[in-house]
Amino acid sequence: MKFLISNDDGYFAPGLAMLAQTLSRYGDVTVVAPERDRSGASNSLTLDRPLTLRQAANGFYYVNGTPTDCVHLAVTGFLDFRPDMIFSGINHGPNMGEDTIYSGTVAAATEGFMLGIPSVAVSLAGYSGKHFATAGKVVERLVEHCQRHPLVSPVLLNVNVPDVPLDALGDTVVTRLGRRHSAQPVIKSQNPRGETIYWVGPLGDVQDAGDGTDFGCVAARQVSLTPLMLDLTAYGQLDGINTWLHL
Repeated sequence: MKFLISNDDGYFAPGLAMLAQTLSRYGDVTVVAPERDRSGASNSLTLDRPLTLRQAANGFYYVNGTPTDCVHLAVTGFLDFRPDMIFSGINHGPNMGEDTIYSGTVAAATEGFMLGIPSVAVSLAGYSGKHFATAGKVVERLVEHCQRHPLVSPVLLNVNVPDVPLDALGDTVVTRLGRRHSAQPVIKSQNPRGETIYWVGPLGDVQDAGDGTDFGCVAARQVSLTPLMLDLTAYGQLDGINTWLHL
C-alpha cells in the first residue's frame, strides 16, 4: 500500500513520527506536514501567497501552509502516485464533537476524502501525550482490517484513542459526534505596549456524552470511530425555509 501522512501539530510532532513508523510496516509512506503547529486551522487553503515544500533530515516533507494545503499540494502536484489511503495525526489531544469543525487534523483527512481517497484522522484523546504507542497499535489494527476487507468507496473516519496503556484499552466502537456547551469567554489582557489583546478561551463543557457518542466512548476507555460526511445541507429545514421565502 502507498500511504500519505499529514497532521496539524507540525512535521516534528511525536504523534506524526509514531504514525509514520507504524504505517511503514505496511507499505510506502510519504509524509507532507505543516512546518509549524497549525492546530485549529480547519479546512483553510492558502490562496494569498505561494507555498514551498522542503525536506527535513528524517525524510519528512514540510510545507509553509495549513494541513489542507499539505494534502492538496501532495495529491494534486507533488506526488507521482495516487495514495491508497491518507492518515492524519496522531494528534496530541482529542478531536470530538464540534472539535472536528475546527480541527486541522480532521481537515487534512477531509481534503483527502474530497479528492476521492479513503482518509482517516487519528487523535490521542488526552493531553498528557504518554501513550502514542497505544494509538499506533489502533492504527495497525485498522490497516490490517482494511487489508483483509478493502474499503469499496472513499470514507472519512475520525478516530479518537484514549490516552491509556494498551492493556487498559477497550474495544473499538462506531460512534456519532457528541456535543459541547458553548466555548468559554475570551481571555483579555494587555501586551507590554499597553494594547488590549485577546486569547481564545477554553473549550466548553461536554453537553452530550451519552450512549453512542465519541465523548462517552472515550470516557469508557474505548476507541471511538466516527464516519463523517461533508454535506452541510439542513434537509429538515428545506420545506420550512421554502415556505418562509414565499410568504
